[in-house]
Amino acid sequence: MVDSRQSDDGSSIRRRRECLSCGRRFTTFERLEEVPLLVVKRSGDRVPFDRTKVVRGIAAATKGRPVSSEVIAQVAVDLEDELRLVGPEVPSEQVGLAVLERLRDLDQVAYVRFASVYKGFDDPADFQREIRLLTKSTAPKRH
Repeated sequence: MVDSRQSDDGSSIRRRRECLSCGRRFTTFERLEEVPLLVVKRSGDRVPFDRTKVVRGIAAATKGRPVSSEVIAQVAVDLEDELRLVGPEVPSEQVGLAVLERLRDLDQVAYVRFASVYKGFDDPADFQREIRLLTKSTAPKRH
């Protein structure tokens, strides 16, 4: 090996090499092989994690709210990174709960919207219960 350096975008290592037999030089690129992240559905099916589904779900929940598409995209990237730390397979329920957790801090209206679909609200009391849980967990503590 003659020279080794990180590529401009930081996603690979560029190495200049020299053939020991003929002396010719050539370049190789080494990239980290990503292990696919699989989501285990309730049915037991395993499907590849799709960040665009997370983005679409968050975008639907935040529609008309003061949340930029850049923030939504970053939330999805951060969520995927966190899930990869769990392991190569994560239950779909864990993905949904992780989205809810982020929405709680990002926008409470979006949180309730997402929760209504994710948890399958079918009664106004479901909304009331969720809002009580939300305000209970985010209200400042009194001394």
